[in-house]
Amino acid sequence: MGIFSKIRDSIFGKKEEKPKAPPPSATKPAAAPKPAAAPAKPAPMAEVDVEARLAKMAEGKDLNGRTSIVDLMKLLDIDPSYANRKELATEMGRTDYEGSAEDNIWLHKKVMRALAANGGKVPASLTD
Repeated sequence: MGIFSKIRDSIFGKKEEKPKAPPPSATKPAAAPKPAAAPAKPAPMAEVDVEARLAKMAEGKDLNGRTSIVDLMKLLDIDPSYANRKELATEMGRTDYEGSAEDNIWLHKKVMRALAANGGKVPASLTD
């Protein structure tokens, strides 16, 4: 699991895995296959208000996850070390990340854009 996946899952909530069906018993005869049903349409994904979730998570903490990638990662209990931010930058398509203020601003905005692309409601002030 990549760092962006951890960020996304921390904000959106983890998708629950469906329990696997038990293997067919060797003592039961195999049933005739049922005709294939038309695939069900997936339910539309509800948009997640990223700004509101971050504000709720930050209550009582001196962290600004709205503008700081380091604070965002701390808020989500993800190690904000340079190595992890560099790995995250690589996931976001940047190979020349050096950890400068400009790099961190770029990385935060890129993460916010990626959250928006994955079903998050993110205000333009966090992506531009």
